[in-house]
Amino acid sequence: MNVGPVTGPQRQFPSGAKYAEALQHTQLCFQHPELVGARPELTKLGLPRAISGAFASVFSLTSAVSGRRYAIKCFTRNVPDQERRYQAISARLARLNPGELSQPWNLGFEYLTDAISVGPHRYPVLKMEWAEAVTLSSWLDHNHARPSAVDRLAERFEALTRDLDALDIAHGDLQHGNLLVASDDTLRLVDYDGMFVPELAGMSGTERGHRNYQSPMRGNDDFGAELDRFSAWVIFLSLKAIASDPGLWSRLHEPSGEFLLLTEEDFKSPGSSMRLQTLLAHPDRTVSGLADQLRSLAAQPLDVLPPLALALPKQRATATTSATANAPVPPAAGGLPSWMMTGHVSPEAAPPPPQPSDAAPDGFRTRTLLDVAAAGLCPLMVIATVIICVAGFPVSPIEAGVPGFVAVALIVFARSRRAERAELRATLSKLTGELGRLDDPVKAAEKLHKERARFDAGEAKRTAALTKAQAKLTAHYQADLKEAEKRKARKERDLDRQIDGLAEELRKSLAQALTNKQSTYVRDQLGRQLISQSPPPGIGPKLASRLAAAGIRTAADFKGYRPVQNTHYNSTGAVLVLSSGRVVDVNGIGEAKAIALDVWRKRVVASVEARQPTSLGMSERQSIEEDIARRRAQLVAWRKGVEPETEALRVKARKQKEVGLERLNRENSLAGDRARQQRQEFAQRATTLQQNSVLHEALSDAVETARLRLRRLSLGCYVRFLYIAR
Repeated sequence: MNVGPVTGPQRQFPSGAKYAEALQHTQLCFQHPELVGARPELTKLGLPRAISGAFASVFSLTSAVSGRRYAIKCFTRNVPDQERRYQAISARLARLNPGELSQPWNLGFEYLTDAISVGPHRYPVLKMEWAEAVTLSSWLDHNHARPSAVDRLAERFEALTRDLDALDIAHGDLQHGNLLVASDDTLRLVDYDGMFVPELAGMSGTERGHRNYQSPMRGNDDFGAELDRFSAWVIFLSLKAIASDPGLWSRLHEPSGEFLLLTEEDFKSPGSSMRLQTLLAHPDRTVSGLADQLRSLAAQPLDVLPPLALALPKQRATATTSATANAPVPPAAGGLPSWMMTGHVSPEAAPPPPQPSDAAPDGFRTRTLLDVAAAGLCPLMVIATVIICVAGFPVSPIEAGVPGFVAVALIVFARSRRAERAELRATLSKLTGELGRLDDPVKAAEKLHKERARFDAGEAKRTAALTKAQAKLTAHYQADLKEAEKRKARKERDLDRQIDGLAEELRKSLAQALTNKQSTYVRDQLGRQLISQSPPPGIGPKLASRLAAAGIRTAADFKGYRPVQNTHYNSTGAVLVLSSGRVVDVNGIGEAKAIALDVWRKRVVASVEARQPTSLGMSERQSIEEDIARRRAQLVAWRKGVEPETEALRVKARKQKEVGLERLNRENSLAGDRARQQRQEFAQRATTLQQNSVLHEALSDAVETARLRLRRLSLGCYVRFLYIAR
């Protein structure tokens, strides 16, 4: 029969098992020179090992010619325009310059038409380079406790997405199984089935990607350069979260789970998602910020989602600002600590403080009539005092000083009538009153700083308590799972032991049934041997009658004799042992006749046993076997029921964990809302405090200026003003 290619749009492809069967003979099924005679990786049963997916099965083959290892993808379902797609993808990737890529994530492949023979037809395969690497989830299983390594991998993943964005390429199914981590912790991309390249623009997609990494808004018609954007945010958030808090891997990830930290349900119902709420409430601002961004992206169409590389600078700036705002710094020279001035106070300027009026006097102004009078009279009074003292008028010293006192009083009175002093005193009083109503900014800042420190300490304690409670729930969940598995193993082991023991039980039951059948036969036959019909030697009708009166009529009625000492006659007698074990003394039966009876019985027993059945009948054997079969079926059914029972325990444990985590998340969400309100209050107080500090400083300067101006209205300054006008 000629082997020919399968053609037509609706062609049927073999199953993975059929491909595995064909790959046992690679020298016959392949025509490609490097694949003819290639050695497939085998299972323990000696069959080619297959990694099966939705559209294909992948086999590992080592070329007998070059010794190179390849991944051979054999298609199990028809993909529209498959050859055209792979040729376009292959041509686009072949043009990439490895030196311009962030890392060697691109694996070379070759689409081979009619490459493998399965039965009478040939089918295409994809020959890809084999990547010596592990899946992202497997790598995290072993490395999640190394924050620096996980953070470096997050940066490499972001660089990979930057490469794809720059090239207008989308993988189409970014997820933990298609991202491989090499030994140098660089990434490799595999599975290009759903890849978009510019040459495929206008075509529809062939798949929707892994459900735990895709936006709920992704539809069947989405096929463009933006396909990976939501998946990129999901993976990057997961890596950054694990790098910040390695414990999240054990709390949010499930062993062998088909996701990293978040699932499809978390994107569809973010409000009720325990996992997403845990990330949103995380104390690390980068983690909570990325989680908040992802929550908003889940409700947006793919074509408006921002590329990860373009959105990260904003995220990093936010994280830097948050870090700066939370860092403790010493008080600034101006009185307020500098933490009040960075990230907490709004940039709006404080309202200008009241200043001393520009019209307020900075000295005495124009002379009044009183000033002129004072200026003219004062010298006269002083001259009068001098004349009185020099001329020697007969007056007392007090009377001589009266004109001088009058001159001084006149000057003091004239100065007191000046409006400048009243204006300045009123201004100073007003400024001093306003300054007194303001709190000391340094003390207020210290008080606010202490309150914030207590608040931050409380938040740290609350976050630590939340983490501890989550870890406790997770540990309890894992303990429940472990106990369920132990219980399962214990029950299965016990049931397996019972099932395995049924063969021996059948053998024993058959043997016991045969023994019972033989015993019944012997007992029946012995009961038919009457002593009176075939008496032993020396046993006449009279003795037979006496034996019958004692209950011994057949060979079945007794089982031997026991010699006894006859003390009356000083001779040895005998008693017969009945089948029940009771002994009887029959008159006329001495030791000799008892021996004769015993010999007769043994001879009868030997004759009967020689004729006893040696096997069970078919019906007898079938009854026993059916009983064992019923028990086997019952045990097997019980064993099959162990897994559903265990699964019910798993579900119960998981439900308890989810309920507990949901409760913790609800409480944490409420506490987080209160904390945000408290932070807003702190920010408002900080803004007010900064404004008050500026106002306090301005008022202090104004008071000092007013006092300085008031000193310029002193008595000496007034006298100088009277005579030199300044």
